[in-house]
Amino acid sequence: MNEPLEAVTGTSADECVRATTTRVFLALAPPDGAKEELARALRPAYDAYPHLRWNRIEDWHITLAFLGELPVTAVPPLMSPLAALATRQAPLRLALHGGGHFDERVLWTGVTGDLEGLHRLAIDVRALVRECGVAFPDRPLRPHLTLARSRRGDQAATVEAAAGLAGFAGRSWEAGRLHLVGSNIGRGPGPIHYRDIEAWDFRGGAGPEKER
Repeated sequence: MNEPLEAVTGTSADECVRATTTRVFLALAPPDGAKEELARALRPAYDAYPHLRWNRIEDWHITLAFLGELPVTAVPPLMSPLAALATRQAPLRLALHGGGHFDERVLWTGVTGDLEGLHRLAIDVRALVRECGVAFPDRPLRPHLTLARSRRGDQAATVEAAAGLAGFAGRSWEAGRLHLVGSNIGRGPGPIHYRDIEAWDFRGGAGPEKER
């Protein structure tokens, strides 16, 4: 049985009347300590480039599959298969590393560690979603965290901030949970705010992602 609209979107009852679609993706999330370590490395960039559109630290994630805009009724049927996939998946040892940019507009930090396992997981997740009848853009996996976006005509700040992250090497951590994330709220000129629709522990995982 499909879940109530409010349970899927995370919006209020009044907002649910209007919310017939939600933007959805599947992702991994670094633990708080790893994110705080990166945030400390970004402090000079925060001070130097306050006009960049910085993502909130709580929204940092590694996208495995971006499903795009879906009818809210398409989301609940994905949950049981995704939960089953998570129980078969071993935790992945990863770390955040370096920095770069896409087209001088999007600032990111990269991911190192078990990239082979990360790519296999993304392949499995995408295949499962398609088996559930959900079509989505088939974008190549480029493991990263999106940190900020430049404003029109101000790409230099993104390039300079990326150069400042070139030597960053974060601690390793264990990704032990698959996140189904929605971003149907907070649209418009301001930042998009993400929130978990659901999350599932991997086989042998111990809940939230662990650092070492």
